[in-house]
Amino acid sequence: MASKRDYYQVLGVDRRATQEDVKKAYRKLALQYHPDRNPENKEAEENFKEAAEAYEVLSDPEKRRRYDQFGHEGIRGTDFHPFTDVNDIFSTFSDIFGAGFGGSIFDDVLRSQGRQRQRSTTGPAGSDLRIRLKLSLEEIATGVEKKIKVKKWKTCETCSGSGARSSSSKITCPVCNGTGELRQVSRSVFGQFINITTCNNCGGQGRIIKDPCLTCHGDGRTQGESTIKVPIPAGVSEGNYIPIRGEGNAGPKGGPAGDLIVVIEEEAHEVFSRNGDDIILDLLVSFPEASLGSDIEVPTLNGRARLKIEPGTQSGMILRMRDKGIPHLNSYGRGDQLVRVNVWVPTKLNAEERSILKELSNRENINPKEGDKSANSDKSFFERMKRAFS
Repeated sequence: MASKRDYYQVLGVDRRATQEDVKKAYRKLALQYHPDRNPENKEAEENFKEAAEAYEVLSDPEKRRRYDQFGHEGIRGTDFHPFTDVNDIFSTFSDIFGAGFGGSIFDDVLRSQGRQRQRSTTGPAGSDLRIRLKLSLEEIATGVEKKIKVKKWKTCETCSGSGARSSSSKITCPVCNGTGELRQVSRSVFGQFINITTCNNCGGQGRIIKDPCLTCHGDGRTQGESTIKVPIPAGVSEGNYIPIRGEGNAGPKGGPAGDLIVVIEEEAHEVFSRNGDDIILDLLVSFPEASLGSDIEVPTLNGRARLKIEPGTQSGMILRMRDKGIPHLNSYGRGDQLVRVNVWVPTKLNAEERSILKELSNRENINPKEGDKSANSDKSFFERMKRAFS
């Protein structure tokens, strides 16, 4: 029997890898070797099971500790059992590929596979619906519940999705005799072979409709509209999606409904821009306010707040207002509000104002000195920006 490979080597991570690193590595391998992407590929299936086995151990702190100390021998006698069936992997690990707000194509693969297992007893699964939902920064900052109207295929109320006029309108398929499948036996020198295919007459359901429903004409569904509540957690971003299970198109002839995929869009804000979970406000201040200092009221996502401008504040300086930004998605804390100070230069002056400025321009502390010029250079500005966003 071949010796097992090192679990860290299987996932391609360092022994000091974090739990998040382990999870990301497993996601990548599971996508690469998923059976739906590698049909009839035994090697890919074995790699898929090997990656799942490695993840089961390394994602559990106690199992990982024993493995780090004793290797494969350390996990014998625990509740760990190597996977022999791919379906066991789906049932065990499907939760880590679920509806996280980052969007995962593996979630679609799992959903597709689950529906395929249902098609032998019901009609085909309904298709997913995808809609785009615009949110303001204020809604993103607090979280919100939205009501949306969706036009879709709905289960026929007259026949409850069966497609038949009455319960007696469905009869056993005469082609497959109710099995939903056709078997073709062939013989050769190597023995007997049985080829099993889905019955085309009944679509694998084993029953056909003799008298179709007058409302849906045997399809089991009709066009309609539904009002759906969509809970939006605080901290979502552009491109995140929220799957609402079973709110897509109903499947024909009683098939399971698809999902409604709500894709988040951010509306442009009048005064704020967003950088991750921080928000940025460009603030205009007068020359006296920047020179002498001031206490200014500024807008925030939750109303207005006071901001202190220190004497001598330079144009382009970034002031940080702690915890005034966007909440971290599925985590504690929130970002900051970054206020970028811009000293306003007046464009219209009357004679008195011109006279005052001319007099001031000859004063020692009004004009920049040679050593001060670098303070407002592009390099200095970008360094301040880098520090503010780090």
